[in-house]
Amino acid sequence: MTHSRRDFLIGCGALIVSFKAGVLSAQDHGPFGTHPSHIDPERLDSWLAVGADGMITAYTGKCDFGQGIFTAQTQLIAEELCVPIARVKLIQCDTSVTPDQGTTSGSQSTPTNFNSENLALAAATAREALLNLAAKKFAEPVEQLTLADGVITGKTGRRVRYEELIGNQHFNLPLNSTVKRRSSANWTVLGKSIPSLDRTALMTGQFEFVHHVRVAGMLHGRVVRPPGMGATVAHVDEQSVRNVRGIVKVVVRKDFVGVVAETQYGAALAARQLAVQWNAGPELPAQKSFFDHLQKQPARDVLSVDSQDVEPQFAAASSVIRARYTYPYQMHGSLGASCAVADVKPESATVWSATQSAYPTRSIVAKLLDMPLDKVRVIYVRGSGCYGLNGADAVSFDAAILSQAVGRPVRLQFSRQDEMMWENLGSACVVEHRAGLAQDGRIVAWDREDWVASLGNRPGYDRPGNVITGMLLGYEPEPIEPRSAKPPAGKLRNQSNTVPSYFAGCVAGSCGGDGTIRSERALTHTVRSPFFTGPLRSPLRIQNTFANECFMDELCAHAKSDPVAFRLQHLENARVIGVLKAAAKAANWQARSSPRADISRAHTVSGRGIACVAYEGDNGYAALVAEVDVDLETGTVRPKRFVVALDCGPVSNPDGLRNQTEGGILQGMSRALVEEVTWDNKRVTSVDWETYHSLYLDYEMPAIETVFVTPLNVSATGAGETAITITPAAIGNAIFDAAGVRLRDLPFTPARVKAALLDRAQQDEKAQV
Repeated sequence: MTHSRRDFLIGCGALIVSFKAGVLSAQDHGPFGTHPSHIDPERLDSWLAVGADGMITAYTGKCDFGQGIFTAQTQLIAEELCVPIARVKLIQCDTSVTPDQGTTSGSQSTPTNFNSENLALAAATAREALLNLAAKKFAEPVEQLTLADGVITGKTGRRVRYEELIGNQHFNLPLNSTVKRRSSANWTVLGKSIPSLDRTALMTGQFEFVHHVRVAGMLHGRVVRPPGMGATVAHVDEQSVRNVRGIVKVVVRKDFVGVVAETQYGAALAARQLAVQWNAGPELPAQKSFFDHLQKQPARDVLSVDSQDVEPQFAAASSVIRARYTYPYQMHGSLGASCAVADVKPESATVWSATQSAYPTRSIVAKLLDMPLDKVRVIYVRGSGCYGLNGADAVSFDAAILSQAVGRPVRLQFSRQDEMMWENLGSACVVEHRAGLAQDGRIVAWDREDWVASLGNRPGYDRPGNVITGMLLGYEPEPIEPRSAKPPAGKLRNQSNTVPSYFAGCVAGSCGGDGTIRSERALTHTVRSPFFTGPLRSPLRIQNTFANECFMDELCAHAKSDPVAFRLQHLENARVIGVLKAAAKAANWQARSSPRADISRAHTVSGRGIACVAYEGDNGYAALVAEVDVDLETGTVRPKRFVVALDCGPVSNPDGLRNQTEGGILQGMSRALVEEVTWDNKRVTSVDWETYHSLYLDYEMPAIETVFVTPLNVSATGAGETAITITPAAIGNAIFDAAGVRLRDLPFTPARVKAALLDRAQQDEKAQV
């Protein structure tokens, strides 16, 4: 696989597009400034091409791992170029042919490619260029030309197709930052519920996942992981696998141990049989007292906002309310274990990977192989699906190391234990809230402080040490250097929804938040995690919003106010207000305070709760009403109905967005009710589906109703992480409304519900005495 970009495109039947020649250099960075690329993102030819057959080939640095962005981006190109969607071929995340757009994460694919930049800008620039070519050909003004289905028609009736104007030729143009986009009022492809372009292949078993990649001469590998966190290699007895049929090599590099065999079965057998002596790592903190432990560790402190007057406001408040919330480690739990194929030759390397970060992965592979960056190619091929950093990057690095060691292509698929014990977990958190209320119930001051268990300063995509492979090879994660917080300066930063939507967000004399509360403080302590951590759908946003929105509900209850009305009283952002009102209206919300006054002592009680968020402050807006049943005898919580209102600006594909939203709610429901990583004093013990719980496939699914709020003249925002972000809080608030107990620790297991009910009953008895 040493083909050039030209060879690759000839094989695809697409136009050969231009790129910068020469050796990669520090001055030749991609748009994110960290991963040098030979593809110039400022040139139109880097983004799309018109073939002699009229097919449009487009190149994107944002990949589809199940969220539907492949279809939506294809719609975007078809819309801006006025061609049927079947005329567009989209190539995603191949470092030899696609621009560097960083990592597909943070709900940034839509803002990056659908607003007036990158992919949308390229398609609009191409449309303008084609119209200018036709105007020149017809000797007619551009304004008098019409365009439909890839055909330009002049005032005199003359017609010309795109391929007749430029088929198999370069545009040789820069992107035009002032080009006019097609108005949403004239959309014919965008804004339509076009079925996912991969749906048929997925449903009929024809879709090719990374697990299906086969390369001539391919061997199979397996890794041999340490028995616990921090363990190091003392001795490897390579003779212990000499009788395994088809064994090719035992690979040992520092603390990385792997085996390569002719067959997958042989590799799995050798991995189990290989005798390795390990030096034990340090003991892990006890899970039972972990959150107390977390709050006592050295930390790097960051103030998101600090009005510097909260203490006087608390002193003058009519009442002060406090609450402490905890959120556990959770894992991606991909149904299929991660897989990758690597073909490392002396002069080049190709990796087929399900990574969400093709260019960052290329950088790390080059570092691990000690190979020039321009000799490494990473090709994205979809894996089993996840939002965030599961095992896809680690398995890619592992496969590359093993392939280099044997000089042949190697396919490596993790075992279930490899995947779950060593993946990058979603961070555990503690959040403490304190709020002062006036006599009329209005919030006059709010102080929040959180402790976050993290592996390093940045997500794991960019640093070898932030995933297990890099650590075993001797690369340390970026250190968390303890330091005190400095007063916030410059523009307000939402800091992963650390700042509640009700804060005015006053920094350096100006307020940029969403709410009315101007006496405010938000302090974050980042603490070194004993486990690998990384992005998991809505990273830290779901943790912070769970605590923020549940505490807001506690303040509503203390003020004896309706949860919707009380939120509206403390909000100023029109888009948050819009989704909150829309969700309440669609759910037929009945105004009253929580918990309901007529809580029954029957076997099952019902309630409703609400939560809302400005995701990351300005990257999507959502409100969710949850209706739940609580079994007072068993403690089981059963969501029955969700009504969600979502504002992400113009909607590219309503059905696709609805699927994303419903999927986010269902995953959020699983994380709220059952998901929690467990460990002993040495290792993670959540290593399979018996020891890590998620909702079973036969779970009775609740009804989900989705309402889109679409303000005019706004840019597209993210959408994939908004609904999940508010799901645990909405469920927790509904439990409180139904049963009168406030659960502050996730997940809401039957045992925790029963314990809360028992505690309330005991308090009621004491009150009566």
